[in-house]
Amino acid sequence: MSESDVYRRQGFGNSSGFGAQPALLIVDFVNGFNDPDLFGGGNIPQAIERTAVLLDAARKAGVPVCFTRVVYADDGSDAGVFCLKAPGLKILTEEHRSSAVVDELTPARGEYVLRKTQPSAFFGTDLVGWLVKRRVDTVIVTGATTSGCVRATVVDALSHNFKTIVAVDCVGDRALGPHEANLFDMGQKYADLMTGAEIAAKFTKA
Repeated sequence: MSESDVYRRQGFGNSSGFGAQPALLIVDFVNGFNDPDLFGGGNIPQAIERTAVLLDAARKAGVPVCFTRVVYADDGSDAGVFCLKAPGLKILTEEHRSSAVVDELTPARGEYVLRKTQPSAFFGTDLVGWLVKRRVDTVIVTGATTSGCVRATVVDALSHNFKTIVAVDCVGDRALGPHEANLFDMGQKYADLMTGAEIAAKFTKA
C-alpha cells in the first residue's frame, strides 16, 4: 500500500473547493528569500516567475491582493524565539533591501503590504479583519518558503475556516525535499493544490 493509499483509506485528501470570493496572498517573496546567499535557493526564482503571471490575472479580475514581509525593529527589540532558531532573519528591517518585495511583484496602489514577525501571516496581524471586510471565503497562497511561512499561513487560514488553496507552481523552498513533502501534506490535510493556470481560469469564470 502506497503512502497516498494510506491517507485515502483514512479519509484525507478531500477537496474544500473554490469559493465565491478569493483573495491572493503572496507570502514573503522579498529579496532576501530570492537570494541563495541569504535565505533563498531551490525553486524560489521559478515560483516568483509563475506568481507574476498569477498576480497579473488576479489584478485583471479584481481579486484582492495581499503581500507579506518579515519586518523586525532596527534594534531587534521585537525579535523572538523565531530569531533564535534563525538569527539571520533580524536583518529583515523596514528599510533593508532584503525585506523589500521583489521587483517582479512590486505591489500596486491599493494592494495590502502586511508586516509580520512570525511564520504565519495571521499571527499577531490584522489579516483576518482585512479578509472579512472584503467578504473573502477563499485564500490562495503563494510565496516562500513552502515548508516554513507558507505552511504556517496555510494551517492558520484553514483554522480560521477559509477555504485554502496552494498554488503549487507559485510556492518555493530553498530545498526541494521539504518543498515536495510539505505540498503533499498540505494537500492531504489543509488545502487544495492547484496550478497558477488552473487558479487563473477560475478568476476568469467568476
